Amino acid sequence: MEARKILVSLSLVVVTLWTVSGTTIKYYTNEEATPGTFIGNLSLDLKINTSEELNTIFRFMQEEKSINMRKRDGCLTVAGRIDRESLCRRSPVCLINFDVVVVSNEKFHLVHVEIQVRDINDNAPRFARDEIQLEIPENAAVGTKFPLEAAKDLDVGNNSVRDYSLFHNSHFVIETKTGEEGFAYPELILVKELDSEAEDTYTLKITASDGGNPPKVGSVTVTVNVLDSNDNSPRFEINSPKVELHEDAPIGHLLLKLYAFDPDRGVNGDVRYSFMNGVPDEIQDTFAIDSFTGAVTLKSPVDYETRKSYELNVHAYDLGVNSIPSPCKVTVEIVDVNDNPPKIHIKPMASTSEGVAYITEAAAVESFVALISTTDRDSGSNGRMRVRLNGHEHFQLKEAYGDTFMIVTTAHLDREKIPEYNMTIIAEDLGSPPFITSRQFTIRVSDENDNAPLFSKTVYEISIMENKGPGAYIATLVARDPDAGANGLVTYKLIGNEFDGAPLNSYVSVDSTTGSLYTLKSLDYEDLKQIDLVIEATDGGSPPHSNTALVKVKIVDENDNAPFISHPVLVDGSADVPLPYNAPAGYVALAVKAHDMDDGVNSKLSFSLLEDNERMFFINKTTGVIVLKYSLSHKQGDSLEIKVMVTDGGRTPYSCTATIRFVVTEEELSDEHLVVSFDMNDVEKSEEERTNLNASLIIIVLLAAGCTFLLVAIIAVAFSRRPTQSYFEKNNGLERVIVKNPVSANSIDSSDSNSFHESGATVTEQMSSTRDDSSYEEHSHDSDSKVELFFVYLLLGNCHISH
Repeated sequence: MEARKILVSLSLVVVTLWTVSGTTIKYYTNEEATPGTFIGNLSLDLKINTSEELNTIFRFMQEEKSINMRKRDGCLTVAGRIDRESLCRRSPVCLINFDVVVVSNEKFHLVHVEIQVRDINDNAPRFARDEIQLEIPENAAVGTKFPLEAAKDLDVGNNSVRDYSLFHNSHFVIETKTGEEGFAYPELILVKELDSEAEDTYTLKITASDGGNPPKVGSVTVTVNVLDSNDNSPRFEINSPKVELHEDAPIGHLLLKLYAFDPDRGVNGDVRYSFMNGVPDEIQDTFAIDSFTGAVTLKSPVDYETRKSYELNVHAYDLGVNSIPSPCKVTVEIVDVNDNPPKIHIKPMASTSEGVAYITEAAAVESFVALISTTDRDSGSNGRMRVRLNGHEHFQLKEAYGDTFMIVTTAHLDREKIPEYNMTIIAEDLGSPPFITSRQFTIRVSDENDNAPLFSKTVYEISIMENKGPGAYIATLVARDPDAGANGLVTYKLIGNEFDGAPLNSYVSVDSTTGSLYTLKSLDYEDLKQIDLVIEATDGGSPPHSNTALVKVKIVDENDNAPFISHPVLVDGSADVPLPYNAPAGYVALAVKAHDMDDGVNSKLSFSLLEDNERMFFINKTTGVIVLKYSLSHKQGDSLEIKVMVTDGGRTPYSCTATIRFVVTEEELSDEHLVVSFDMNDVEKSEEERTNLNASLIIIVLLAAGCTFLLVAIIAVAFSRRPTQSYFEKNNGLERVIVKNPVSANSIDSSDSNSFHESGATVTEQMSSTRDDSSYEEHSHDSDSKVELFFVYLLLGNCHISH
């Protein structure tokens, strides 16, 4: 046992061979070593200090059941029983080969480990049978040799059969012979003439011993029967012929013809051929011998890669009584033929499916991807190969050791540009003609979070109508991330805590998944014109990447405020205004001022008189200036009451009214008072406008009464008002209705004609859904023309009524 421990300690010899980009380390161990027996330490032999490089990891490239390896330092120990005979049979050198990947400092190293299993003498020689029967004629010549069946020993080298011995016998001795393949077999040699009449049977015990220390032995009993036979034995022309046989020879191929001559006559000279007793079944299954002609033919295919030579022990015998066979050993040398294509084996560093290797896009240049091993069972040039890689310039082959190569990267990879590579390994032997083997496989690039989410714009401008309720949809912002999985999963959030002194999240919210923006409260244009938001998009990588975009949410005004009169100051909706008793026609009695909190067309105001019972006043619908139409003839204390309406320009207009009481005073007209001249046509038209307004109200009531009454009214009005000229005109895709009123013959030119004079009116309505009613401006017409225009609009299906 102590000697065995010394042998194990001496066996830990490390041989390191550095190739271009790979390392081969060799160790030795004995078969039948107990589990846990130390074999070697890779970190020590590779000079890797695991105490400094704490992230170093050792792992097998393929499953290995007989060897254990510690991940942190690569310590190799025996995992279980190693039986060299079952592992390598009779191969003189028995190796356990495997590949180890060493991950250290984010670099990958490939180490090829060869563990040679040394044979121990754990098997004794064993004969196939317990007893061998041998018949020898009594006239056999002294020195005649009789080959015996060899003992088998599963061990190799010195531990295999080395010697045969025979207990002392006066007639026979044993001699040990060695075949061309190193097998030892016994030959029994006759050293003294036999006499069947004196002794016809000899029992011999032959012992086979191996070369172990101590040696193991096996024995067999040989019973020699002495026969009385004829005088001559057949003799071969060549006792030990050698022939060559190509491994691709067909069944039935003739190897050679044996010829043996026997000078005897009759049956004693009639020669036959056969295999000797004890020839292995493999020989008899592979070759056949014709017993009459001695022709040796091929019975089943041979393979040079399985066995390179055969020894055929045959003998020739005659048919006489007590015939003495003559032995002959035929050596058949198998000639290699290029009959095996190369084989390609791919071992990816990382893989979850057959034929697919994975590499991260963050891998450095010359990172290890897969191990390619090639084999060819042929020998010589037939077994030498050229290997190449086709597919993409981002990968190349590098020699690791022998016929093993590594696929490594040649450039940085980008999964977003090329997510997958289809590669082809081609192996071609040097035979003639050559065999070519190709194998395809896929390299998939795994994603790294190397891209940040990206908005299509850095600044977005979005409009939303005011007064939208909480939860109203604003817009959706999308940031694209080309990464995969969680690395490309984008979430959104608002950046910043306050806006305009109020919490930002009290105005709007963003859906973290979709990027959709929603209002959290109703937005008022009059309080807030625009909200500036910063949206941050973040991916799900580790660490995450993010990007931002500025969103300008503009609040669009809506006509949600009614105008109000600021001058004169109203008390309970009315005001008293003094009026000189001698005020002339054209006297500016009052300038009504009004305001509207809305913007744009929604704040554009127009003024009109709702009530003026005495018809004394005229109001400019644009400026709100109220003018006397006639000289005042009322007495002091008299009151003239009118009702003023202010209307905004919204699609659905809002209005306000005020009652103005003009009180006649004793105050005389001063020079400071403003008196303007005006055209009476303008006055008449103003009255007509009031009449139109009343007519419109009547028509609305008529419309509510029913469609039948409305149709009758339309026809009646259309036929009763012939003087008004109306027609349709199409221009540039717009459909217009033009209504013209004749200009009054007594029109008076005035310096203020732009404010108080209109000679005609044209109303244009664009027949499309994009037409804004706020752009429609009503002009003065006579009341009947207005009524007719209203019905024409109604018939066109695009009527707009302003209240």
